[in-house]
Amino acid sequence: MNLIVAVDENWAIGCRGDLLVRIPADHKMFRQETLGRVVVLGRKTMDTFPGGQPLAGRTNIVLSANPDYRVKGAVVVHSVEELLSELKKYADEDIYVIGGESVYRQLLPFCDTAHVTKIDRVYEADAYFPDLDADEAWEIAAQSDEKTYFDTTYHFLKYVRKRQIS
Repeated sequence: MNLIVAVDENWAIGCRGDLLVRIPADHKMFRQETLGRVVVLGRKTMDTFPGGQPLAGRTNIVLSANPDYRVKGAVVVHSVEELLSELKKYADEDIYVIGGESVYRQLLPFCDTAHVTKIDRVYEADAYFPDLDADEAWEIAAQSDEKTYFDTTYHFLKYVRKRQIS
């Protein structure tokens, strides 16, 4: 399973229910990676989408503890166990966890690839992603050249979970 996230230097991902910054090339990469695939997200993330509607061209699976929560055009599950059961219908490489913070934290143990846009700046934030650089289970497998959007520099990184040698 994959995850995809944009983080600042402190691994922050959001502030007051919004992204830290909008970088068009990051949005383009997100779209290219996820189009035609399965995206897994939480209710609060779904609420941030235009009209609170699912992302077009993808299978949207929403994890919400609220048993009454429904979204037209999305599959809603109410526990990690139910989610994992639902995800058995899809190829692992076609599944992308897209946030927010609690969903990333709950599903990180099930992911083996992380597509990270690392922004070379620190923002005011109240939501964070686990620091993969400090986690010995993860390593960088690929890194783009430095990119620039106005005065903001960033890199696209691909982290992979290290394989245990038995």
